Amino acid sequence: MSLLLPPLALYIHVPWCVRKCPYCDFNSHGVGSGASLPEEAYLAALIADLDADLPLAAGRELVSIFIGGGTPSLMSADFYGRLLDAISARLTFADDIEITLEANPGTVERGRFAGYRTAGINRLSIGVQSFQDAQLSELGRIHSGDEARLAVAEARQAGFDNLNLDLMHGLPGQTPALALDDLDQALALSPEHLSWYQLTLEPNTEFHSRPPVLPEEEALWDIQELGHERLEAAGFARYEISAYARPGRAARHNLNYWRFGDYLGIGAGAHGKLSAHDDHGFHVERRWKTRQPEAYLRRHDDPRGFVAGREPISPEELPLEFAMNALRLVEGVPLSTWSAHTGRPLDRLQASLEAARKKGLLVEDGERLQASPQGLLFLNELLALIDA
Repeated sequence: MSLLLPPLALYIHVPWCVRKCPYCDFNSHGVGSGASLPEEAYLAALIADLDADLPLAAGRELVSIFIGGGTPSLMSADFYGRLLDAISARLTFADDIEITLEANPGTVERGRFAGYRTAGINRLSIGVQSFQDAQLSELGRIHSGDEARLAVAEARQAGFDNLNLDLMHGLPGQTPALALDDLDQALALSPEHLSWYQLTLEPNTEFHSRPPVLPEEEALWDIQELGHERLEAAGFARYEISAYARPGRAARHNLNYWRFGDYLGIGAGAHGKLSAHDDHGFHVERRWKTRQPEAYLRRHDDPRGFVAGREPISPEELPLEFAMNALRLVEGVPLSTWSAHTGRPLDRLQASLEAARKKGLLVEDGERLQASPQGLLFLNELLALIDA
């Protein structure tokens, strides 16, 4: 049974934003417009955080870097240039490394796009969410539809040829016609990638405690079905439940997640997942860093370091953890990767596979672990069978 280590990525978290959105359950902290952020202190902390994690990445190259938030585009281009220089001095970059920065379309950040490109960032993910000003207001966003279009234009002028647009559907008061109009406006901007996902009311958010009126279930089904057709007709292939890309433009960082690859996580509240195998067997561990920005910055001089917690994934949990990720991919994964990622022989999965195929939840392919269209719709039922 081959137990090769999976590819390695790096996630960097920037926790600050102008204003916390009512649907957001990420580790983000509103600071208001025009606030001064502790760039120097945070840069030093990130580098120290990475240095502490370097033994976990010994001899492995980075295939991707993703800078998320919060609103990472609140930080200067100089901040990212120095950070990426520090990372490349410590870790080997793959020749075709993908380095993504999440950006908001607000006017505060847009002027920095050219600087980000010069710093080495080669992919932007722009949080549009909607082009309808009324719905942007409902979502607590601080930009307009016009500003979103201007942001894309400036990104192109800055030399970015790999753009993702984040769009949401199932918004308060949204009709299928409005949802499709958002898609049409996004497609008119010719992005290479679209993340198109349904608004959900997550715990510990304002929307969860004071839920807005969302479209009825029948309207949600119509939006999803018509939207999928519109995107495919425009040349976008759906490769993950909520992700669409032009040929060759699937997000490498996200693919690494779904294929159960490894990733270091640095920054306030960042999570990581690392695999190892030794004389004692196969191990996978999740780690997470101190969540509150002020506390994270104090950890720079704390002998405890930046790690707030760590948790091994037990051998019993690994099959479900792997399947939860891999089965989100439309193409699935080769069955041959099962043992490498779970440490378990493939023959122990065969009964579960047969049960899922009989229910029409898996594609009839003896070489792949791949959900059928029905399986993608009823993923929890499929996962329950895999976990049986």
